[in-house]
Amino acid sequence: MPIALLALTAGAFGIGTTEFVIMGLLMQVSADLHVSITAAGLLISGYALGVAAGAPILTIATRKLPRKTVLLALMAIFTLGNLACALAPSYELLMAARVVTSLAHGTFFGVGSVVATGLVAPERRASAIAIMFTGLTAATLLGVPAGAWLGLQYGWRATFWAVTLIGVLAFAVLAVFVPRVKGEARPAPLREELAVLARPQVLLGLAMTVLGFAGVFVVFTYIQPLLTQVTGLSESVVSPILLVFGGGLAVGNILGGRLADRSTMPAVLGTLVALAAVLGAMQFTIATPFTAVVFVGLLGVASFATVAPMQLRVLEKASGAGQNLASSLNIAAFNLGNALGAWVGGVVIDHGPGLRALGWVAALLTLIGLAIALWSRSLDRREGSVPTADCTSVRA
Repeated sequence: MPIALLALTAGAFGIGTTEFVIMGLLMQVSADLHVSITAAGLLISGYALGVAAGAPILTIATRKLPRKTVLLALMAIFTLGNLACALAPSYELLMAARVVTSLAHGTFFGVGSVVATGLVAPERRASAIAIMFTGLTAATLLGVPAGAWLGLQYGWRATFWAVTLIGVLAFAVLAVFVPRVKGEARPAPLREELAVLARPQVLLGLAMTVLGFAGVFVVFTYIQPLLTQVTGLSESVVSPILLVFGGGLAVGNILGGRLADRSTMPAVLGTLVALAAVLGAMQFTIATPFTAVVFVGLLGVASFATVAPMQLRVLEKASGAGQNLASSLNIAAFNLGNALGAWVGGVVIDHGPGLRALGWVAALLTLIGLAIALWSRSLDRREGSVPTADCTSVRA
């Protein structure tokens, strides 16, 4: 395994930690900054929307720079953003700092995905993407619980100081180990890069990401009330159960990469079917503690098994000038799915039919994503094409 790939994973770990760690700090932030918990929760939404906005803007703005330079600049933005979070004296400035931090997210994962595919043999591209995204799963499994504990013991600002340190270390690792390739191809004219947005298959790929992944956050956003109010567990056991979810993410991430290495579109379809099945089974599995734990683990596996296949699908369909932009937009699409799922879940809870119905609604969203994927496959067959785009043409 190239050490540069591990360096990308380190950067992904830092970014993943700062995205989700706020979930475990809402009560401390609420009390310290004198805002409601609901307002504190908007710090999550603000971050997700910042990712969606920042991905295309920064990708276009940095298109003429070497990819290593872009990755280092993004990690610097990430580090300074977390420093600003640690020092923020008010809720408004904390929100602004969170949005600034989020701007680096989409482009880092988008450009990083392209760089990762160029570090390995063509038949290992999806696994390379999955390895980089292991940093995100490690953040969920280790970084977020550790950050929540640190915030509980020493205050929420201590968590952001720690994430700032992670950013400094990740910057150093990227600077040392990611190669700076001489003679990188000059970027195509901007109109050629933007032309990727006119490709039906790219747009379908982005749509299947948004809707296919939205189902995950219909349920995961409200996993605490599900486990306490429906399953009947105490709040103290929710955190250990979330470790099971994180372990499932790690397994699903590797599984999805290996499946996509064999054949991308069958992996997309298979993982979306599996995710819809797990979500649809929630109503039956959430009722008892044992089956609830099993459900949480399977949700982790099924949700992240979709990531590498859907990311590689977009890369394949955007081969050429628009690949960096399309890759970053697909990361933005995952975050739009997060925001959409959380909003839909809230509507279901506030306006009926309630918590127990979240699984069915989530499965429906994922099935819509599956329908889009089937539509995309039908276009492949109609055109007599098989996804064979050579990602190595953009090796970094």
